[in-house]
Amino acid sequence: MSESFSAGKEVLSYCGKCKLSLGHIIVSMKDANTLGKVQCNTCDATHMYKDPASKTKKVKTASTRKSKRSVSVGELWTTLIGKASGQAISYSIKSTFIVGDMIDHKKFGPGIVQTLIDDKIEVLFQHEVKLLVHGK
Repeated sequence: MSESFSAGKEVLSYCGKCKLSLGHIIVSMKDANTLGKVQCNTCDATHMYKDPASKTKKVKTASTRKSKRSVSVGELWTTLIGKASGQAISYSIKSTFIVGDMIDHKKFGPGIVQTLIDDKIEVLFQHEVKLLVHGK
């Protein structure tokens, strides 16, 4: 790992309870370079560290609707960014977005709006899917 991790620092981990990759606090380390348990900042659940890059999002392929093919978040992001056209819109909580918009977030980088959920948007970034507020 390029970063040095230790108990008390924040790290991104997949939370099985929230079903999202979210910020977690490191509770314990297995050894000097391996993360052990983490605590979710959103739901306070404590669990083993789960690398968000290893989680996959299931998508239906165009050729067969019955069979599902698992695609990693990174692969899906690369495909969608390659197909996107136009300029990325700088993310602001005040801006309003629609499905398919390409946004540029100052912390997470470029992303594609996947779903609208009331005043929130689900955005696919290179390493994770985030739920962001918009139109406030």
